[in-house]
Amino acid sequence: MLSVIIPAYNEAQRLPTTLVRVREYLQGAGEPYEVLVVDDGSADDTVAIAEKAASTWPQLRVLRLAMNTGKGAAVREGMLAATGEHRLFSDADLSTPIEELPKLRARLGGSCHVAIASRAMRDSKVEVHQPGRREMMGRVYNRLLRVVALPGLRDTQCGFKVFTGTAAVACFTPLKTLRFGFDAEVLLRARRHGWTIAEVPVRWQHREDSRVSPFRDSARVLYDTLRLRITVRGRRD
Repeated sequence: MLSVIIPAYNEAQRLPTTLVRVREYLQGAGEPYEVLVVDDGSADDTVAIAEKAASTWPQLRVLRLAMNTGKGAAVREGMLAATGEHRLFSDADLSTPIEELPKLRARLGGSCHVAIASRAMRDSKVEVHQPGRREMMGRVYNRLLRVVALPGLRDTQCGFKVFTGTAAVACFTPLKTLRFGFDAEVLLRARRHGWTIAEVPVRWQHREDSRVSPFRDSARVLYDTLRLRITVRGRRD
């Protein structure tokens, strides 16, 4: 069983196309699956659109957070409600195409319980770049993150990651970072369990209308990571 978790906050414009594309891909893949759209307190028609799709799509479930709590909270809700042996979370804009999923799943096995999409590897194909200032800030942030917390990982923030069911429960149950820094926390927790994290080159393209501020959120994520490096290392949840 494969679970696909799509966190959504005010995604009424992009979600219909995304759901059609995800459904076509999964229907053609020939394996049992479920899709969970987790609404993070949207103020638009995100929930109505998702529920309309679910009315004719038995494998689709719609979960709702009572208020806007953060992307990490939405992904956590979906990961812990999912039942799949492999659990993917994907940004609602499909910046990483759903067709890239087999590359990541192929790396799972043995000690590898997490596979993450990467825009920063030699074989990655960035088809549409972010604005220059934002791309530069992302590179600086990832370099700092490698130094202070996650050595060896070049791109921790790409919104396309697959976990085994075991890793999803272990890494998301104790999650404390509920906004954009959650990626770093779950990867720190995976390494603390002794699991290998596979970084996989993918196709990727920037989508407009991002919810991330390169200055505000990079600073916040770095602060959270420094704090979590101490917290995660020092206690067992």
